[in-house]
Amino acid sequence: MQIAQNSVVAFHYTLTNDAGEVLDSSEGRDPLTYLHGAGNIIPGLEKELEGRESGEKLQVTVEPAEGYGETQPSLVQEVPRDAFQGVESVEPGMQFQAQTQGGPLMVTVTQVEGDTVTVDGNHPLAGQTLNFDVEISTVREASQEELEHGHVHGEGGVEH
Repeated sequence: MQIAQNSVVAFHYTLTNDAGEVLDSSEGRDPLTYLHGAGNIIPGLEKELEGRESGEKLQVTVEPAEGYGETQPSLVQEVPRDAFQGVESVEPGMQFQAQTQGGPLMVTVTQVEGDTVTVDGNHPLAGQTLNFDVEISTVREASQEELEHGHVHGEGGVEH
């Protein structure tokens, strides 16, 4: 069966950046399972998996626009240290959920200087070209319940 809209796909992957550093991998774990066409994985990877079949191996390069987006400078802001009430020590790398006009946004602390904290609301992989080594494990039709819920149920999916 070929990967198409509303099929359930399981695949193993290794994700590297342009420097060849491994950013993520399913090695030693179950394959990643998703509902094709439901926006469950980044668009550039989903587009390249379309029409593929179980057992295929491929390399996919995803540019930022089709991955986690370009870096948006407006999402990098300096905020006062007292905005982190109840947090004893604010350190680079810590993540917080900020309330913005557009709703909640995950931000990462990138710098702490005196009473000023710099936070970045961009996805950590924004602006990066992503390189995937993929091996497709299985492809099957989605159940009616999976289609209604917009995600995979059972093994590798959501249990509810």
